[in-house]
Amino acid sequence: MSGADTTRVLEELDSLAGDASTADFVFLFYGQGHDDTAIADFVRRRLSTAAVVGGTSCSGVMTADGLAGPDSIGMLTVADPDGAYGAASAPLGDDPAAAAEVALNAALDAADCSGELPELVWVFQPPGQEEAVIEGLRRIVGDRCPILGGSSADDDVSGRWRQLGPDGPLVDHVVVGVLFSSGGIGVAFQGGYEPTGASGVVTALGRTSDDGGSSATLDGRHILEIDGEPAVDVYNRWLGDTLDHNVVASGGNILEATTLSPLAVDAGKIDEVAHFRLIHPAAVTPKGGLTTFASVDVGTRLYGMRGDRERLVRRVGKVAAAAAASTSVSEAAGALIVYCGGCLLAVGDDAGQVARTAAESLAGAPLLGCFTFGEQGMLLGQNVHANLMISAIVFGR
Repeated sequence: MSGADTTRVLEELDSLAGDASTADFVFLFYGQGHDDTAIADFVRRRLSTAAVVGGTSCSGVMTADGLAGPDSIGMLTVADPDGAYGAASAPLGDDPAAAAEVALNAALDAADCSGELPELVWVFQPPGQEEAVIEGLRRIVGDRCPILGGSSADDDVSGRWRQLGPDGPLVDHVVVGVLFSSGGIGVAFQGGYEPTGASGVVTALGRTSDDGGSSATLDGRHILEIDGEPAVDVYNRWLGDTLDHNVVASGGNILEATTLSPLAVDAGKIDEVAHFRLIHPAAVTPKGGLTTFASVDVGTRLYGMRGDRERLVRRVGKVAAAAAASTSVSEAAGALIVYCGGCLLAVGDDAGQVARTAAESLAGAPLLGCFTFGEQGMLLGQNVHANLMISAIVFGR
């Protein structure tokens, strides 16, 4: 549902969802402009017994009917009395990995499944510390079950993103859900880009403090050099010298200019088909480095990638179909789609087709889609954080 009056939109959404108070697990996403107090009140009144996860989504949400607009709120409810579900949150603080551990253990306790391995772990956090969050979650579940989720987003990367947990909207928290479904869950996590043939090795990274002193650690999101040259010079050469020359010389934002030309790390092959963990360059630094929305290590080989609108629209259907085809799902009861907010902005006027393509792959099953500024999922058996990715969770009956 869409509209600027948060309370009214929630009431309309509640009437469409049936008796939401009987739900066991709820995904709830909304545009950045909505009133957190009204959302918190709705969660307390109508969803007090459910495990609730969600948060803000870039430009609102999507359903099978299309994009709902920046003032929209979307809710996907899971009623599964034979399953077990839990959700919890923790402030990220100075140790995001430890916070993730706390939230996951609390979610397992809420599901009355302490010490058990869930079918799926859901995670939602602000952009910036996703690798540490994944590390904390993996300390408990490793790669024995998929960790899937996203980084909360706003409409213009101004920092108005929030997370949503059982206690309502939050800022700078990690929210974790655990799902033990009786009907089975299928998941898929893919990107919609192909390699250009260009590649190079990271030879230097920046450090976490400006003075670069001995106390500073390497910053995996600040690539200083590729193959011994300034990173921006190598990257711009791969792009055919298309970056703004003033930005290359002095630094500046390149987020929009690089959405269809990201970097990537080779994650391995399935049936001789290469899969990649995508990395979105965000800015050029004054010293010729690149800042990114995902981390790399010195010695990592980076690949130049390319995509286009049509490929990004088609890919969401393939991802949804792959999740629905899981052996755990006999019939799709509903689905959640996580679609990168950068990809959404890149497809422009074709954005409405993203929802329709996903819906066609799910044969009429209800779906909710959110748009994120970072995506987490399982690639070739390893839980990772990446950018510009698409994922799907399909619930079986």
